[in-house]
Order: sequence, then C-alpha cells, then structure tokens
Amino acid sequence: MLNLMAKQTKYPTGTIAQNKKARYDYFIEHRFEAGLVLAGWEVKSLRANKLQLIDSYVQFKDGGAWLLGTHITPLPTASTHVITESMRTRKLLLNARELTRLAAAVQQKGYACICQSWYWSRHLVKCEIALGRGKKEYDKRDTERKQDANRELNRAMRHIGWKK
Repeated sequence: MLNLMAKQTKYPTGTIAQNKKARYDYFIEHRFEAGLVLAGWEVKSLRANKLQLIDSYVQFKDGGAWLLGTHITPLPTASTHVITESMRTRKLLLNARELTRLAAAVQQKGYACICQSWYWSRHLVKCEIALGRGKKEYDKRDTERKQDANRELNRAMRHIGWKK
C-alpha cells in the first residue's frame, strides 16, 4: 500500500528577519554566514518571528565576534522561569580565517560589520553578516534616484506590454 500523504517538514524554514536599512546605509562588499549561541527561550521566540535587527552590528573583542543591538522579544509562555535579557550580546560562530579577515577590514576607515539577516538552516539559526562601507548622503540620494528611474521604466514597459 502506498503512503500518499504529503511529507511534513520537521524543521522551520525561511528568513526570520532582514535588516533592510543596511542596504540603504552601506555599500555591501562581502557576506559571511555565522552561527549563533542562543538560549532556549530565544529560539522559541525566533520561531514566532519576534526579532528586530534595525541597529545590530558586530564587534570584535577577545578573539571573537559579538553581535550587539539585536532585540529578541521574549514570549510570555516560554520564559516564565528564566530572567530574560532581550538586548544581550550574542556570540557569533565564525572560523579563525573569517574572524581575522573581518577584524582587519573593520579597522580600516569607513568600514563596518553589520548584521543583514537571520534565517533557518535546517534546525539551526544562522546570521548573515556583511562587511560594508558607509554611504555618504549624496550616495543615498543617488541610489534613490536610480531606484525611482528603474521603477518608472518598469511601469512604462508594463504599460506597453513588454516584460523584462
């Protein structure tokens, strides 16, 4: 007898949260994938998408990388017996070669290491960090102008029946 039931996924999938402001404020040059050291209540909150990455950044100290500025809202049902700290610093898991490369690049003027997104990789939570060079105000205006021009072009093409 064939089992025709759909296979259920055991692990959560997809993106938990993205930092869209990072692309607005920085020219992204390199991306890295890092693991995170999390507590149990944090993982339960991430399953409910209770994460904010607006002002998160990476700091290098004591031979490791630490993520600051990330806010995980605790669930009232999952954190009853634990004192939660929603804005605590979290350790990033990177290999030594990536750590030295990122730490050396951040020492240069104008570069920063920022958190772009958190996502599920099977049952693990991963963080995409990026090495970015800060944009000046005129760079931001130029980027907005280009996006507006592309948006208008796509509208015009769609209006006359062309597909990109």
